[in-house]
Amino acid sequence: MPKPRSDIGLIGLAVMGQNLALNIADHGFQISVFNRTTEKTDKFVAENPSTPGGVVGTHTLEEFVRSLAKPRKIVILVQAGTATDAVIDGLVPLLEKGDIIVDGGNAKWTDTIRREKALKEKGLRFIGSGVSGGEVGARFGPSLMPGGASDAYAELKPIWEAISAKVDAKTGKPILGALPGKPVTGGVPCTTHIGTDGAGHYVKMVHNGIEYGDMQMICEAYDLMRGLLGMKAEEIGQVVASWNTGVLDSYLIEISADILQQKDPATKRKAFVDVVLDTAGQKGTGKWTSVNALDMGVPAPTVAEAVFSRCISAVKDERVAASKILKGPGKKAYKGSKKVLIQAIHDALYCSKICSYAQGFQLMREAQKEYNWTLNFGSIAQIWRGGCIIRAAFLQKITEAYARNPGLANLLLDPYFNRTIRGAQENWRKVVSLAAEFGVPAPTFASALSYYDSYRAPRLPANLLQAQRDYFGAHTYERVDQPRGKFFHVDWPDPKRPQLPA
Repeated sequence: MPKPRSDIGLIGLAVMGQNLALNIADHGFQISVFNRTTEKTDKFVAENPSTPGGVVGTHTLEEFVRSLAKPRKIVILVQAGTATDAVIDGLVPLLEKGDIIVDGGNAKWTDTIRREKALKEKGLRFIGSGVSGGEVGARFGPSLMPGGASDAYAELKPIWEAISAKVDAKTGKPILGALPGKPVTGGVPCTTHIGTDGAGHYVKMVHNGIEYGDMQMICEAYDLMRGLLGMKAEEIGQVVASWNTGVLDSYLIEISADILQQKDPATKRKAFVDVVLDTAGQKGTGKWTSVNALDMGVPAPTVAEAVFSRCISAVKDERVAASKILKGPGKKAYKGSKKVLIQAIHDALYCSKICSYAQGFQLMREAQKEYNWTLNFGSIAQIWRGGCIIRAAFLQKITEAYARNPGLANLLLDPYFNRTIRGAQENWRKVVSLAAEFGVPAPTFASALSYYDSYRAPRLPANLLQAQRDYFGAHTYERVDQPRGKFFHVDWPDPKRPQLPA
């Protein structure tokens, strides 16, 4: 028997919306749904008649709003940008003071800040919640990153904690096995209140930037095994699968192993990855991360290189033409031990991954100052352990690092990560050197190593750079023998103007 009013509502029945709605209903919450195309609403309700909580279809926004218990909780899962604004504009006249709108799309955090402020002035509450895990995560347990006023999240919390992914309290590993109508119970929920206004969507953006880096690094490891060792896709897949039992254990490693061992469904004999065109798409969140890092002056070169790698992959025709003109190292075979080099690539991947995450967390540390947030980095690492695309055993180590030192300036300074890189950097340097020697592009491996060497350098050549700036633009400089904050300028001669004799 359905309740007279639903616990929550959802607008937008594309695949993510449908799966999140079913996840909510599986956990015993009655949910009302609305889609601009009423046929899609009717079809979705008809196909899901017996969920534990129940799904209620509505045909108008007015009917949808009337169907919800107060204070109303409404999740929007439509295209980010103007489509989200249009839905909000349609809802506002129908809502009452204290009602809550939740944007679960991949919104830009600045849009979330704007929307939260505008709705607050109307007496409405707004939550911008990152949702990570793709279609399967939405259905069986995503990682959820909500930002907004704490009182608004308190209303949403029972539902968000119920539907999120769960990890084992002792091991930090994801608890798997959810089925339609039979969700996972117990464990630690992969959600927490991130902070005020746009904090949730900002953290989701950084998650996606880190995801870009992770994916590109795995691709570089694959390319090095293919280019230096001549290994076929299936054999590389077996190596990658073995990595999933150690420190690299992660969702992206797992699916990469599966992909590399998959046969092409069309030819039945070729490796699937060998028939996929080498041009990668992107939806913009990695670019947002890189642009924001530049805006705030935070070094995040590995994420940026991952974005640029997708950009250069997109100019396929140019690359094919250039390959006939531009020459690299002469063809030669790698003569070292195959087993030793595979281990070195493993180590290079892990070290680069540590640096990429260090950059992401450093970016969030600076963002909290910029936007007046208070972020708990240990909690962020915790909720990324399950449900999301970058879920990995490695995140337990980050959780432990911030438990040891909540004020940690950089992950590289944590004893575990310091010790790990100290033991593996010889292999890392060897792989980057070999990539350059043999002409195999490894942009994220190389940029991560450069970041590590720059961060540990007590002196960089920026002294010359600042002197150059003072020479041509009178930008001033600081001196090593004077207190910080005291600036000087040299009255440099104009190199284009003849100098008068003394």
